[in-house]
Amino acid sequence: MLSDRQGKILALIVQEYTRSAVPVSSSSIMKAFRENISSATIRNEMFELERIGFLLKPHVSAGRTPSDAGYRYFIDNLLKNRKLTQDDQKTLQVEMLKLKAQNTRLSRTLAKTLSTTSRCMALSGMIEKKDYYDFGMHTLMDDPEFNELDEVSRIAASLDVIDEKMEKLLDHLEDGEIRIFIGEENPIEEIRKCSMIISPYRLENGERGVLAIIGPKRMEYGKNKNLIDFVSGFFSNKSTKAFFITATTANLVNLI
Repeated sequence: MLSDRQGKILALIVQEYTRSAVPVSSSSIMKAFRENISSATIRNEMFELERIGFLLKPHVSAGRTPSDAGYRYFIDNLLKNRKLTQDDQKTLQVEMLKLKAQNTRLSRTLAKTLSTTSRCMALSGMIEKKDYYDFGMHTLMDDPEFNELDEVSRIAASLDVIDEKMEKLLDHLEDGEIRIFIGEENPIEEIRKCSMIISPYRLENGERGVLAIIGPKRMEYGKNKNLIDFVSGFFSNKSTKAFFITATTANLVNLI
């Protein structure tokens, strides 16, 4: 277990690296740290976090990046859910109400909506029908982590057999359960340089669906976890009644 100070430093490094995609220096942490602490102390704590495997030091930089273990500790112990903005919520509410009314192109439109809101690649599908759609590969290609053609090709290849891989994975997940896989934890081998947030859900008619967000390990975990929960909850009928009452009054508001 990390000390409070080490936890704060790790969280700051994750947040800064998420924002910039550049290894984080001790001077950057010094500026963001709200306590009176010396730069030498910060450097020592960063050395210790590196020693225990929570930080990595790219050989071309003096800064540090979180390791898979560092991200896992952050998610399990330090992550604070980041609520969706009101604009995101209203956009999602409108799109999902349209889908609910039309009952068509559910998987395809959900994948596009998740990708647009998360700025990652998204996957949506109906499990029994083996009907899967992905959207946002172009978004991944804009991230510096995926500027190598071989890596993009591996991710693209995994989508060709995604139905088989999803079936095996979802056998171990309960409806409504949200799991976060980081890097090497990923059960889909071809995307082990990515992180994946995934959740199965069940429609009112009994059909089982799945939502997943796939992106760089520096993705916004709090926001994307909440996004998956928000959307799967709607289609699992956890909040349908509230959505439709709001829609009939033509006053789409924050329902979270």
